[in-house]
Amino acid sequence: MTQKLNSLRQALDTRFGATLLNVQQNLGELTLVVSAQEYAAVMATLRDDPSLKFEQLIDLCGVDYSQYKNRPWEGQRFAVVAHLLSVTHNWRVRVKVFAPDDDLPAVASLTPLWAAANWYEREAFDLFGIVFEGHEDLRRILTDYGFIGHPLRKDFPVTGHVEMRYDPQTQRVIYQPVTIEARENTPRVVREDHYGGAH
Repeated sequence: MTQKLNSLRQALDTRFGATLLNVQQNLGELTLVVSAQEYAAVMATLRDDPSLKFEQLIDLCGVDYSQYKNRPWEGQRFAVVAHLLSVTHNWRVRVKVFAPDDDLPAVASLTPLWAAANWYEREAFDLFGIVFEGHEDLRRILTDYGFIGHPLRKDFPVTGHVEMRYDPQTQRVIYQPVTIEARENTPRVVREDHYGGAH
């Protein structure tokens, strides 16, 4: 662990103690896992505490953990992952929070803390169906207004539910059932190092 990463880890341990569910170090980065109940408070502290001072939200995205690494996942299905940057201390941290309800995934909005969260949270809502409580304008941002479903969920069909096209006779865009024939993809096969006798 580098001295900078060690200093960050110590500052996090001092400030949060057992509040953090987990702290993982991988590839020279720290990932904090927090509960949905503590998410807003932890994020505010990460921004405001002088020993941490994460002034910038760099990125935020949703994750669907069902069938994670092609295996069944035990635990909550949906997570939000935020990446923060401290310009003052020149360090970064990743924060992960799992939505407690798979049927209606919801976590607190970060828009009161970082204005940059606005479009990121709208995207996660649109593509994964994660609700950000306290977001003042939570609506779709990438899909059409009449779109049904959330296309980055792993149970969403690859072909979608409907397709749209311009109809020259009615001179408007129309929706119709998908006309693409469903096909079965070949599953990924992992072979041994010496498959086929080659050495």
